[in-house]
Amino acid sequence: MELKRVVVTGLGALTPIGNNVPDFWEGLTNGVSGAAPIKGFNTEKFKTKFACEVKNFNPEDFLEKKEARKLDPFVQYALVATDEAVKDGGFDFEKLDTNRIGVIWGAGIGGLKTFLDEISNFAKGDGTPRYNPFFIPKMIIDIAPGHISIKYGLRGPNFATVSACASSTNAMIDAFNYIRLGMADVIISGGSEAIINEAGMGGFNAMHALSTRNDDPTTASRPFDKDRDGFVAGEGAGTIILEELEHAKARGAKIYAELVGGGMSADANHITAPHPEGLGARMVMTNALKDAGLTTADIDYINVHGTSTPLGDISETRAIADLFGEDAYRLNISSTKSMTGHLLGAAGAIEAIAAILSVQNDIVPPTINHFTDDPAFDPKLNFTFNKAQKRTVRAALSNTFGFGGHNASVIFKKYKD
Repeated sequence: MELKRVVVTGLGALTPIGNNVPDFWEGLTNGVSGAAPIKGFNTEKFKTKFACEVKNFNPEDFLEKKEARKLDPFVQYALVATDEAVKDGGFDFEKLDTNRIGVIWGAGIGGLKTFLDEISNFAKGDGTPRYNPFFIPKMIIDIAPGHISIKYGLRGPNFATVSACASSTNAMIDAFNYIRLGMADVIISGGSEAIINEAGMGGFNAMHALSTRNDDPTTASRPFDKDRDGFVAGEGAGTIILEELEHAKARGAKIYAELVGGGMSADANHITAPHPEGLGARMVMTNALKDAGLTTADIDYINVHGTSTPLGDISETRAIADLFGEDAYRLNISSTKSMTGHLLGAAGAIEAIAAILSVQNDIVPPTINHFTDDPAFDPKLNFTFNKAQKRTVRAALSNTFGFGGHNASVIFKKYKD
C-alpha cells in the first residue's frame, strides 16, 4: 500500500524559556538560559538547588479552579500546550470527523507531585488510608491524552507512550505511523513532565545525574563542555499536531514542515549509561534515515540529545561521526537542553518543535554555556556554540535517548507539494 504523507499543522509549548511557541523560539534563538534557583520547594538540604522551572504560570489563567485542582501539573501543562496548538492549527473539530482524530502522548514519570503529596499525607497519619479519590486518576500517565480527548471530543487512537526521555518522540512516531497507514487523519502528539519537586530532584541527585553547580545555575547545563557535570532538570510540555497531507490541504491548513521518518533502537547495554561506542544511537539515526528515504547528505541540522553528562555527550557524538562520516563536518549540531534543561519525557516534543522551526526559519539555535573545549570531541564539528546560526535547513533530525537504553529519532524536512 502507498503510505500517506504526514505534515505538522499545529504547535504549542510551555517551557522554562517561554510559555508559548513564539516566546520559546525567541528564547532559543537568543540563547536564553532557563535555569534558576528552585522556587517550588525548600532546597536547603538538597545537593542541587536549581532547575529549569516553568515561570509565571498560573493554571487558573487557563483552567477553572475546580478543574485545575483535579489535575497533576504534568496534565495541566499538557492541556495548556495543546490549547495553543489547536488554536495555532485553526482546528474546528465540529466540522471534522472526530472518530479519525486521536491523541498519543508521552511522559516519562507522569504525576510524581500527586504521588509525593498523597504518600506524604499517608505517612503523617495514623495508618488509616485516607487517600484523595483523584489520587490515581491524577497520577497515571495515560490520563494526559485522556483529558485532551475529553476536552475536544476526539475518539480516534488514544494512549500514552513511556520510554523515559524518549517518550514523546516515541509518541510522535506512533502518531506518524497511524496517520500514514490511513488509520487516522489527525493526531495530537507531544509530551509533558513535572518532576521538579522533592522526590524528583532527590531521586536524580541520588543517581549523581544532576549538575550541582549551585554557584552558577544559569551556566550549569554545558553540553560538550569539558567541565560539564550532569544535566539540569526541566519541566513543561510540547504539542505537535500531525495531519495527513490531503486532509490538511482540504481545510486550508498552514504547514510548518513534513515529518518524513522515525527510527527506534535499544542500547541493550545498561539501565542508565549509554553504549560507550554509541551503537544504539548510530542505529536509531540509521533507522530514521532509512524510513525517511534520505541519506546523511540530506540532513543539515541535528538537535542532539546532548544532556550535559560526561558519558552521554561523548557517546552520541561518536555515533554521529561514525554514521555521517565527512557529512558530519557540514552539519550544524546543537543541544537546546543547554537552555531548557532536560524535560525528560517532554524533551522529545519541545526539541522536535525546535527542529521544526529551524526547518521553517533556516535558523539553528545554539548550544550555550560553552567555555572550555573538550579534547574528546572533534574540533571540526560545528556544535553551534553560544550563538544561533543562519543557514538553509532542508531537513533536521532530532534525537532522544532514555534510561533503559531506549532511543528514538525523528526527521522533519521542508514541505514541498
